[in-house]
Amino acid sequence: MQFFTLSLLNGLGYGLVLFMLSAGLTLIFSMLGVLNLAHASFYMLGAYVAYSLTQLMGFGPALLLAPLLVGLVGAAFERYVLRRVQAHGPGRHKAEMLVTFGLATVLGELVQLVWGRGPVDYRIPEALAGPLFTLWGTPFPAYRAFMVLVALGMWLALWLLLTRTRTGLVVQAALTHPDAAQALGHNVPRIFMLVFGGGAALAGLAGVVGGNAFVTEPGMAATVGSVVFVVVVVGGMGSLAGALGASLLVGVLQTFAVGLPHVSRLAPLLPYLLLVLVLLVRPQGLWGKRAD
Repeated sequence: MQFFTLSLLNGLGYGLVLFMLSAGLTLIFSMLGVLNLAHASFYMLGAYVAYSLTQLMGFGPALLLAPLLVGLVGAAFERYVLRRVQAHGPGRHKAEMLVTFGLATVLGELVQLVWGRGPVDYRIPEALAGPLFTLWGTPFPAYRAFMVLVALGMWLALWLLLTRTRTGLVVQAALTHPDAAQALGHNVPRIFMLVFGGGAALAGLAGVVGGNAFVTEPGMAATVGSVVFVVVVVGGMGSLAGALGASLLVGVLQTFAVGLPHVSRLAPLLPYLLLVLVLLVRPQGLWGKRAD
């Protein structure tokens, strides 16, 4: 019972961090149709920027400012690079993937130039460093609970924004009927820029919260990048609910596997085995809609 409860709690915590990452990628894909290969690099950038801001101002200001700065980088990239690539018309999706891959490479090299090739000492804030409670003699970290609260708050804010506000209605209208939205006086290119910047900011937030819980080092983008794409495909491309469900599924699955002696070696492979199984049985994803 102890193993089951602790593994479930840890798995949900890890899964919600994956959701913070996959939500931004899902938002960008569902709104803009862009498969952003640099998304995990925004996560890495958020962790490094938060590390530097924490040295100067503390963790609280870094939690607010780092995602904003990463979002500005994403918005500038959409405005001055991605938009020009999209103007080429036919075949633009291949160009989009190539230019976002190029951005990932640039960000990776930039991080190593500024912060070095080794890991940085990005620590959990002292106020959240202790245990929240003890379960059967095993402490549950307070910071893990904080990560869960941030992820749930982000999910709730996204849901309210997209379904209960005028801004969300305008964004969805610009996605489905851009010409009509433009005719009504809405600046559709600006909306697309804000959506891309918002998705990058969500990845940056995941970096701020996850960078000190795990390891902040130049290879962190590659470590989580492929898992995030697994989550997005398993959940259903463009489905925010699917991203949440698949993130929790992958997080719990991997956490339980790590704790089992005869299965722990297979834990890194399980998300990809799940991906193959889902593609064989339900190619549109567990929560995705079948294309007409």
